[in-house]
Amino acid sequence: MSSQEQTILVTGGAGYIGSHAALALKKAGYNVVILDNLSYGHQELVDDVLQIKLVIGDTSDRTLLDQLFTTHKIDAVIHFAAYIAVGESVQEPGKYYSNNVASTLNLLSAMLAHGINKIVFSSTCAVYGMPKEVPMTESHPHNPLSPYAASKDMVERILSDFDTAFNLKSVAFRYFNACGADPGGLLGEDHDPETHLIPLALLTALKKRDSLYIFGTDYDTPDGTCVRDYIHVNDLADAHVLGLEYLLSGGASEVFNLGNGNGFSVREVIETAKEVTGLDIPAIESDRRPGDAPILVGSSQKVREMLGWNPNYADLKKIISHAWQWHQQRHGEVKR
Repeated sequence: MSSQEQTILVTGGAGYIGSHAALALKKAGYNVVILDNLSYGHQELVDDVLQIKLVIGDTSDRTLLDQLFTTHKIDAVIHFAAYIAVGESVQEPGKYYSNNVASTLNLLSAMLAHGINKIVFSSTCAVYGMPKEVPMTESHPHNPLSPYAASKDMVERILSDFDTAFNLKSVAFRYFNACGADPGGLLGEDHDPETHLIPLALLTALKKRDSLYIFGTDYDTPDGTCVRDYIHVNDLADAHVLGLEYLLSGGASEVFNLGNGNGFSVREVIETAKEVTGLDIPAIESDRRPGDAPILVGSSQKVREMLGWNPNYADLKKIISHAWQWHQQRHGEVKR
């Protein structure tokens, strides 16, 4: 069956990574339906940019899911609909377990009831907790340090159990730091509130913020600040298309890291953002945050070997340049 004859449901497809994945699926020739409750997603991007069918609703609504699966012949699901703020998850764990775990169970139950047994799941490297080895491989022990991380870890376990019990096949991608924007300027990162370093730096350059914070300058790293593995959102989106095609061709359930395998420090990111924008980005040095590991870098050897994935935008300057193009377009030209 060709991609033109296959329809993919993308939950959370109006959000940051979900919208990029939906665009990649559309370019690959798939029919796409997006389900999003728009609590964080952007309807105008789906309607005006993606021009993809949008169903406004929640994965917790079984009646809606039954209607959706009856109306559209869905061949597989890519599941992005989750809350992702680590700090908020500590303050409101019930919100995270309800949405990220219970609603996913509801989605899986509806899928099975309608004969759909393939799902690509958006997981996180946070399931590993503090690194015992760098780069981290998929066999690294799990020690989630927040309700957010625990909720993703639980869903991975649920997917494994559903495979054993119901032959539901899944690919779970454990992301490192998603960043960047569509190189064509169509889509980008626009969270409210924003918590990620690169967009915070660019919003500071645009004078939308007075400054940004560097949390911890005394880590055992080359410049004392945390080192993270930054992966371009388009490379993430491409991986989801490959993961989907792997399942559609009969692949067994698998988990994969998604990272570039190299790390950049907070200071390196800020300095590169200054270079790209040509603007000052004031940064305030602050205390460490609880739970922040000094270095988080992932091995992507498995996904490269099994799915043939290879990142196109591993260069930090290129990643930030794409994000800068989007932020200027989205938030207005810089005030000098």
